[in-house]
Amino acid sequence: MDLDFRPVVVFWAVLALGLVALETLVPGAALIWLGLAAGLMLVLVVFVPDIPIFWQAVLFVGSAFAIVGIYWSRLRKTGIVSDQPLLNRRGEQLVGQLHTLESAIVNGRGRLRIGDAYWQVDGPDLPAGARVRVVGFTAMRLQVEAA
Repeated sequence: MDLDFRPVVVFWAVLALGLVALETLVPGAALIWLGLAAGLMLVLVVFVPDIPIFWQAVLFVGSAFAIVGIYWSRLRKTGIVSDQPLLNRRGEQLVGQLHTLESAIVNGRGRLRIGDAYWQVDGPDLPAGARVRVVGFTAMRLQVEAA
């Protein structure tokens, strides 16, 4: 079997390999899907050599959308189970903890200092310095109750 070195075949081969190689430099899975679409086009132009350039571009874009769509609808739903599911959910990590109020809760609103951060809190009216337990987190505000 002779290798096919027509310019269009070389183009799709270089594009496919280049996109897959660039995937190692880009965070997330972005270019791998385009590389797969280019690889599909490579196979197509090898077996159907007289596809016009316009239709090659249309098929490439269509297959790229299809591959990304399959990824988003099928593969991404499986998800990855983390051993730290609250890693980037700081407010939810605080639920159940005890802290001292920085400022009094008046009319249901107050402020709490945790580490180097200040949090707005909602809860029953309590004086500054009272111990509270964090019982919830919504809309960037902690819900607290007297401890």
